[in-house]
Amino acid sequence: MSLAVPPSPGNLVSVRERRFVVMDVRESTLAPDPLQRESLARQHLVTLSSVEDDAFGEELQVIWEIEPGARLSETITLPAADGFDSPAYLDAFLNAVRWGAATSADVNALQAPFRSGIEIEDYQLDPVVRAIAMPRVNLLIADDVGLGKTIEAGLVAQELILRHRARRILVVCPASLLIQWRDQMRDKFGLDFRIVDTALLRQLRRERGIHVNPWSHFPRLITSIDFLKRERPMRLMREALRASGQEYPRPFDLLIVDEAHNVAPAGIGRYALDSQRTQAVRALVPRFEHKLFLSATPHNGYQESFTALLEMLDNQRFARGVKPDERQLASVMVRRLKSELPKRWDGSDRFPRREIKTLEVNYTGEERHIHELLRRYSASRLGAGTPGAPLDANSAQRTAAEFVLKLLKKRLFSSPAAFAHTLERHIATVTSGRREQDDA
Repeated sequence: MSLAVPPSPGNLVSVRERRFVVMDVRESTLAPDPLQRESLARQHLVTLSSVEDDAFGEELQVIWEIEPGARLSETITLPAADGFDSPAYLDAFLNAVRWGAATSADVNALQAPFRSGIEIEDYQLDPVVRAIAMPRVNLLIADDVGLGKTIEAGLVAQELILRHRARRILVVCPASLLIQWRDQMRDKFGLDFRIVDTALLRQLRRERGIHVNPWSHFPRLITSIDFLKRERPMRLMREALRASGQEYPRPFDLLIVDEAHNVAPAGIGRYALDSQRTQAVRALVPRFEHKLFLSATPHNGYQESFTALLEMLDNQRFARGVKPDERQLASVMVRRLKSELPKRWDGSDRFPRREIKTLEVNYTGEERHIHELLRRYSASRLGAGTPGAPLDANSAQRTAAEFVLKLLKKRLFSSPAAFAHTLERHIATVTSGRREQDDA
């Protein structure tokens, strides 16, 4: 297509080696330059919106006639109405559309299990059924270890995407699980996630300038909680949230927090303090439409910490420091233990039974002698059986001594070589400490 003819709104174009959709076309109001050739006599300002995955929604304005390399990639036109299809062909088409589409109003049909590449257990569908029945998804998936909380979260995310209820997704997890989350979402659900870390930030700065914001460059992101809580990533996140310029509808759709117990406030009673992790997640949750918290151990034994976690999940149902209502808690919390799951259809157990057996180990005389020497040394270090009072049970010195002695015992049971290396370091530390005391 010649550049003399400008594109129309809705056309797909290629500009600067990237794909854009035309949002607006405005013709210049200036008089044509008689010295220019006819193709450049009238110019058009074209507003473009990126459709690339790594820059979705970014806008660009160009003057179409003088933009080098700009070309029309695809036009949106209706097919020619030159006849009627057969009733059987039309019926097959309508069935294909009905079977392949999922609407927000239909809560009885699930599409995500059939779009994933995994063998799904029936109990893993419970969070998905609950999610699509909620106007706003707020779920705490607290299943036992090994029941597939990541799979359940992926099913919920994919179902929301298919129903057009979610597009921008952020997964917050420990740094050790970043690769696992990215691979699981890609291999089992066909969802591409980008890991936001220091390496990606440096790459984007080289490619797109120093003012690039990593939180707005891709619709599906994964990051670690310890990276997010830092000053600069958190500042960029706040800028991305403010750049949306609106609170409703919320700029982000789905927030998934894995190992959510790590973001709960630490402490006891009313004096539980918000950690940097808590502050980071607390700043995010108001700007997300849906939230999924995953944790096999959501309750750390302190009511204040648990209620604060529930408040971040759903502040309409729960309040920090207030005992949660059992019915309200049951509506947002999915908790199943391996022992509570029913057996398979053939009567077999879903998981192997755990049997604890005691194994006796016959130590040699030399090993017993070394262990006895270590026991005597431990008693002498703690002050037992020696002149003078023993170390106070609550003193910092006793805590440090117990830690060192426990480490020596672990090394001894590990291997003689490891114990010998640790013992040499311990002797050197004790010797240098005594020298410092003598010099003082």
